[in-house]
Amino acid sequence: MPNTLQEFLVQATQKAADDLEAALLRLPEDKRNWSPMGQARPALDQVAECAILNGTTADLIKSRTWPADLDFGEFVRAKAELARDWNALKSLLQENTAKVIAVIRAVPNEDLGIEIYIPQEMISKSERGPTTLAQVISYPYWNMSYHEGQINYIASMLDFLP
Repeated sequence: MPNTLQEFLVQATQKAADDLEAALLRLPEDKRNWSPMGQARPALDQVAECAILNGTTADLIKSRTWPADLDFGEFVRAKAELARDWNALKSLLQENTAKVIAVIRAVPNEDLGIEIYIPQEMISKSERGPTTLAQVISYPYWNMSYHEGQINYIASMLDFLP
């Protein structure tokens, strides 16, 4: 049993990445880019988001500073391109998950209360206010778990749940 928040999140983050990939692979290949109701996000787009943001979050944890040059338009373009190539997407998901896990593991307990400024437009209204490093290191686990649920919902619409 993990004895620190960091070790819990290391294990939970890896499991979330594995479960996210498994959820995607349960979908038939021709449905992985299917958009329920026309405007909803396809499964590949959601996995691409997680792959990219695991790397961005690792950088944020290390630097403890929001990147001033973060371009949301570039993020959207990169996500769309990545979603077109499963091999590249899988590779980046694995690479950035390993990267964020290593960074989470290295966070000292005494640093968990450090507050990081995150622009208000990047945070949901319910989460506004100071963002502690403890909250930031939980993000990859939470985000991948959330998107696994979204992908499983798509699978349920297609009657592909185990």
